[in-house]
Amino acid sequence: MADLLRLLLRVAEKAANVARVCRQEAQLFQLLVQEKTGDDKNKKFVQDFKTLADVVIQEMIRHDFPEMADFIHGEESNKFENGLGESVTVTVCGTEQETATLLATVLDGDHVAASLLARAIHQDPATIVANTDSLKVPLSPSELGIWIDPIDATSQYIEGREEVLEEGHLFPSGLHCALVLIGVFLRNTGEPVMGVINQPFNHKIPEGGGWRGRHFWGVSYGNVNVCSESLPAAGSGGRLSVVLSSSEKQVVKEALTSLCGPDRLMYASGAGYKILCVIQGLADVYVLSEGSTFKWDSCAPHALLRALGGGVVDLRKSLQSSSKAQDQQIELTYHQPYTECKGANRWANHGGLVAYRDCSQLCSVTGALRGKL
Repeated sequence: MADLLRLLLRVAEKAANVARVCRQEAQLFQLLVQEKTGDDKNKKFVQDFKTLADVVIQEMIRHDFPEMADFIHGEESNKFENGLGESVTVTVCGTEQETATLLATVLDGDHVAASLLARAIHQDPATIVANTDSLKVPLSPSELGIWIDPIDATSQYIEGREEVLEEGHLFPSGLHCALVLIGVFLRNTGEPVMGVINQPFNHKIPEGGGWRGRHFWGVSYGNVNVCSESLPAAGSGGRLSVVLSSSEKQVVKEALTSLCGPDRLMYASGAGYKILCVIQGLADVYVLSEGSTFKWDSCAPHALLRALGGGVVDLRKSLQSSSKAQDQQIELTYHQPYTECKGANRWANHGGLVAYRDCSQLCSVTGALRGKL
């Protein structure tokens, strides 16, 4: 598992490099945008984008994990239609030149853009420092599956706003909300056991104007609970803080305002980023009442929260449960689709969710919402 974690950290950093290159090269960025249609349309957004970067990053991970190829899942299909109406299947080839040649067919013969992207794909990232040597977990790749979201909060990534806030505050929107998410789950139970989060646009480099990223990781299996983040210190005043989507139902906002007070409700973009805010202690709980997130959004950060003693539960099941203790039956799982749905909705978290670090805070939130939804 230590080897797998190191490899995931490296691949996530490579994915972050691709995300940065795609934003830095205006010519390349314009070519990479296509709208989702049909069954794969994410209903939450009026205009939701699919990028070639999403597809390429997912294929890059398949390339690095050949023995797990059939169990690496993501949001995007690897079929891409170019400007000529031709359908091209994108894969990572054995050499940079071969990948560039394939990408040029997607990019309508733009060899400059294809070469820039191929170089980012094949370039080895900087060494990731992570204390993983003593990590011993008795699991083999044949027991595991992977969920990838190569660019979570795609709309924020494409819009590309740069928010500036004081340290210790969450970012309501902008590039900081765009994340690379790689989550590992047990094939037989769907339990999330490892997560890697890379924030490609964590802070600006003063000289040159480029971006540097930051990575987070966690492992939770049996008696092993290890995370790159520490549990945040207890806040003053004892009042809960909750992060929501700005489009959350009014009844939820009102119920949580009564629980926390209006100054303790915060809003941010991106499901993965909102769960990261809970991991970092920028918020205590993330609540979402709608089924607008997917397995690829929640798997990676869910594993980190489990390593910290928290979790991510199905909100609907949680409101129906009579148990006041931590109930494994209401935790999100990642191995089974909703067979009655089509396209991306087969993998939606249909019951909504609550992400939390502390079980007592989960109980407070569900208590406030019970009977309201």
